[in-house]
Amino acid sequence: MQVSIIVIGDELLIGQVTDTNSGFLARTMAPEGWEVRDIKTVADNGGAIRQAIEEAMEVSDVVLTTGGLGPTKDDITKPLLCEIFGGELKEDPSVTANINEVFRKRGIRMNALTAAQAWVPTSAKVIQNRVGTAPILWFERTAPKKVVVAMPGVPFETEHVFVREVFPRLLEAFPRHDALAHRTVMVSDISESALAMRLSDWEENLPANLHLAYLPKPGLIRLRLDAHGDDMQTLDRQIETYAQELIELCGDNFLYYGDRTPAEILLEALGEKGLTAATAESCTGGNIAHLITSVPGSSAVMTGGVVAYSNEVKRRILGVREETLAEYGAVSIPVVEQMARGACKATGADIAMATSGIAGPGGGTEEKPVGTVCIAAATSSGRVRSETFHFPGNRLRVIDRASTTALLMALKLIRQSEPFYVTEPDKGKQREQQ
Repeated sequence: MQVSIIVIGDELLIGQVTDTNSGFLARTMAPEGWEVRDIKTVADNGGAIRQAIEEAMEVSDVVLTTGGLGPTKDDITKPLLCEIFGGELKEDPSVTANINEVFRKRGIRMNALTAAQAWVPTSAKVIQNRVGTAPILWFERTAPKKVVVAMPGVPFETEHVFVREVFPRLLEAFPRHDALAHRTVMVSDISESALAMRLSDWEENLPANLHLAYLPKPGLIRLRLDAHGDDMQTLDRQIETYAQELIELCGDNFLYYGDRTPAEILLEALGEKGLTAATAESCTGGNIAHLITSVPGSSAVMTGGVVAYSNEVKRRILGVREETLAEYGAVSIPVVEQMARGACKATGADIAMATSGIAGPGGGTEEKPVGTVCIAAATSSGRVRSETFHFPGNRLRVIDRASTTALLMALKLIRQSEPFYVTEPDKGKQREQQ
């Protein structure tokens, strides 16, 4: 199924707000074999919106729009949709009732401007938005069949209504007539090009109904294996066979069978072993703890975290020795090892991750340039794993890479049964991250 996505709003074009809706929609539809043909961002301009919708309907079966449905004067999508599909704007009592219920739950009253949200095109089928005030509008044409769905631009609302209301209806309107299966294999510690070379012969000999996609993210690569056929049972057996072959070929770089975040994978491993975790973060500023606690159920394994930005906090709360800081500096293997061990002691956790580095854009030196990050994972029993990395990119990218690397380092530590060698204070390993 071919889909076009149109995101509407001046705030997107001036960079005030970042579009996350299109990525979410694409990720949600992909497992069902729905392909996003194009994504366009347009201003709150009548001519631009109309042109984008009409052009999208020429090339796609389904057009999804987000934004432009609010109560303010710059939200002009509803009148334009009346121009395209006919009809007029009229008050829908069911929308008014829904808005009142949403506001009742929030403990506020509806004003006249918000009440105007209940005025919808008579040519549209209305789908109630249970978490917001802007209703979802479904427009349909036949011969050939085309569907345009207008959704609110607030990401939380878009995600909620698309998963619960819109996509199920789209799947019913455009049913598949063949079987589709997917498998995801996650790998780490290898570049995309090196992995592609390793898998080249195997990939070239895949059956015609199987396809392998490389989906790299900082610190890891998702290998997505897709298959289509006539019979689901046969297809499942086939794709499982090839997925196991893929895992074998990945060797020591294999990380996880399935599609999950590093934090989710770590929490699953901790839960299986009955272990708890903590964080001690300097340059990542609490991001690792944020990634962990964003996962539902993380309270079962996460004991706490310390953002130790200053040396004083490193000393006083995490027990980093004054002489260690003086001799090696805050960005060093000895310091992050002591931070990780201190976090275990301070929180009672079984394992802790620690980071200290120079995220930039300033603060780097010739010896320790911007992007230098020391990371350690340590257990309460004394095992430790640590390494110095040099991450490229801006401040946010360095923080992202360091956070992912710390999570994966802790995962590798708990997966190992033998004790790790405790590095000498001045022998921390170096690694360039490509």
